[in-house]
Order: sequence, then structure tokens, then C-alpha cells
Amino acid sequence: MLLSNYEGRGLLFYQNFRESAGKPGIDAYRGELVILEGEVGDAQGRRMPPKAVIKQAALLTDAEHILLLAGFLEELASLPIMLEMYSADFCDKTVVIIYVRNLGKPVQTVVNGARLMLIPLVEGMAWNEMLDELHLEKSDFKGQSAGEKVLTAYEATSSYAPKYPSVTLEEIPALAIEVRFEARGAI
Repeated sequence: MLLSNYEGRGLLFYQNFRESAGKPGIDAYRGELVILEGEVGDAQGRRMPPKAVIKQAALLTDAEHILLLAGFLEELASLPIMLEMYSADFCDKTVVIIYVRNLGKPVQTVVNGARLMLIPLVEGMAWNEMLDELHLEKSDFKGQSAGEKVLTAYEATSSYAPKYPSVTLEEIPALAIEVRFEARGAI
């Protein structure tokens, strides 16, 4: 299985869960997904913490392909690294929804047959934002296991047709903006 391969390579980081999605051969994962591995730290080959991850990742896979990849990237500059690491496992059934902190506007493109949506998000939870984007309610998940919830989100993408402008991969880096944070808290 593809998730077992990722786990063996040390790409599943801060794992919330990894389990069957309720259908034979379909697995779900939520946690962080490594996109840039850390340096080898010792003689046994153990690695230092990763240099870049997809935060709040939700991943649904079958034996050979990623079906759903959703999560949050701090920097748009990490997108090519993510695609280099995972796009070989995309197929025409793959849906990728990535929230990016420094993205100027939402866009969509196609990578190895997969639909890729990039959506700006300065703060928030990628999972909750994705459920809003897919028009899913809490009642849609009633009585489901964690893995089944990821499968339900993937199934909702079949009717998901955002009206975001289509761009090429080469145009995406130019969409980066500078994000400034406001100070909050007691004065």
C-alpha cells in the first residue's frame, strides 16, 4: 500500500491517525506530510526533523495512487518541492486542495492528470476550510470513523467545480504575496 511506503520512508510526521477508510484497499491519514526531509543526523541513518511539511494534511490513497491530498503550506515556494515528492503518485482521480499562506488569489491547474486547487489561507484549519469549500456539514459525517470522514470528503470532490481561474504551473510562483501579521492580545 502507498501509505505503508510513505511510512517506511519516514514521510508521515506528527501522525494523528492512519487507518482504513472503510473500503477495501483505501487508506486514510491525517497529520503532517514531509515534503523536504531533514539531514541525516547520525551513523544509524536517523534523520533530523523535516525542513518542510504539509501541515494539517489529509491523505487518501489506494494501493498505487493518491486520491485526495489536502493541507496547508506556509510558503508558495514549497509547492514545487511538494509536487516533486508526490506528483508521481497522482492519477486522473486525484484531487489536491492546498491552502497557502502567501498566495494572492485562488487558482487551479492540472498536474499529472490530478486537479490541483490552491487557495489562500492566512490562518485557520485546512480541514475545516476544505469542508466549507466542499459544502460538507457535520451531519454528513455522523457515525463515521476518522478514515471514513476523509473518504466522504474525497467523494464530495466529484461534484466540486470551483470557478477559480486556471493557470499553468509556470504562472503560480508569480502569485506569491507578502503576508503581514497583526499583533493580537492584551494591550
